[in-house]
Amino acid sequence: MPEDTPPSAPTTPCTRPHHPRHRHAAARPLGAPALRPHTPGHAPTLPNEPPSAPSAPTAAPAYGSWTPAAPAPADPPADESPGGTGAGESRLEPLPPPPASRAYVGSRPPTYDPEPTALPAADPDALDALVPDTVLDGARYGACTLRAASVRGDSARYRGEPRRDALLTARFGTGERALVLVALATGVRTAPGAHRAAADACRWIGAAVGRSHERLADDIRAARRGDLKSGLHRLTDRSLGRLRADAAEQGLAPDDYAATLRCLLLSADPECRTRVFFGVGPGGLFRLRDGEWQDIEPEVAEIKGEPVLGFGSPPHETPDGDRLTMDLNIPTPPSPYEPAPAPPREPFRFRTSVARPGDVLLMCGTGFAEPLRGEPGLRDHLADRWSDPEPPGLTAYLADTQVRVKGYADDRTVVAVWEA
Repeated sequence: MPEDTPPSAPTTPCTRPHHPRHRHAAARPLGAPALRPHTPGHAPTLPNEPPSAPSAPTAAPAYGSWTPAAPAPADPPADESPGGTGAGESRLEPLPPPPASRAYVGSRPPTYDPEPTALPAADPDALDALVPDTVLDGARYGACTLRAASVRGDSARYRGEPRRDALLTARFGTGERALVLVALATGVRTAPGAHRAAADACRWIGAAVGRSHERLADDIRAARRGDLKSGLHRLTDRSLGRLRADAAEQGLAPDDYAATLRCLLLSADPECRTRVFFGVGPGGLFRLRDGEWQDIEPEVAEIKGEPVLGFGSPPHETPDGDRLTMDLNIPTPPSPYEPAPAPPREPFRFRTSVARPGDVLLMCGTGFAEPLRGEPGLRDHLADRWSDPEPPGLTAYLADTQVRVKGYADDRTVVAVWEA
């Protein structure tokens, strides 16, 4: 379900494209190409048409400086010509393994230890509030393979603070009508109950999506983008509204018990290649296509249209021709009888995309989005590691998400989807 023109019929998975690392042997230097932002008119970014079979591969530069050189061909037997085998069968060389994972990228190692140091303080009467250092999950449904991990940041590990990120993976329904939800939330850095607020946000959006999963699954398969956007916006507002209500019950300010929320919806129907992202707050949404990272984070919607009364700049007169009172720009003191205006809420973010075979869709919080945008070495390394047609196992994926970068020590929550 693309942004502009919805597909007329469900698309069928195409044949698996060749691995970009197998189309060349040269490796490009570290730091290029830079992460390509999503801009209108720059193709291919978010597709505006149903996915089609990829064209024949052409020669392209290597995307990572760790790409191994292609192995030299073996000498043919004496009774064979250099072009084939004596029995008329072609010999296929084994594919080179992906490059080994690394402990860190950049010129220097990070300051903190790479492994957990101190445990968070525990309350004997609230042991259910403890948060594990690391959460790892995965699944395979339809045409996609899911990997998800949430890891406590180096700074929190050193100080003995709990992980502020929360991760939820859930399946609603059965068979091809099932719907997979992955939600991640991040609590406020300075709030003492940040980890509880993040867990509540994930739990409440999960419950809301689960109660409406049949309708949502039908809308995704039928490419009803408008219905999806309005419905998910409503569910998100209700879930985050419960956080504000809980803050009032605890006698806390709304900002002291709040969280950002980012979610991904995947259909279990193998004929459906539509992926739906929605949420509130900063983070990252990226796509790895043909070995190159694309930043497809949806931009915040801007207010468009003519000004109306009570919203934006008022017109000079009413539709009946009556002149409105002139504004002399004299500041008016706040009334003691009216409550203070609420702080502006984070805008709702929404994006739908149609996946192509071989794509990797990545959703993450700020703890991983910032180093991915700021360190070319991390992008290069992950492009080499994740461009293989076969998704990594859980332990390999966890090691990839923990590749450290100096100057970035926040919690990391990363969700990746490999398209078959």
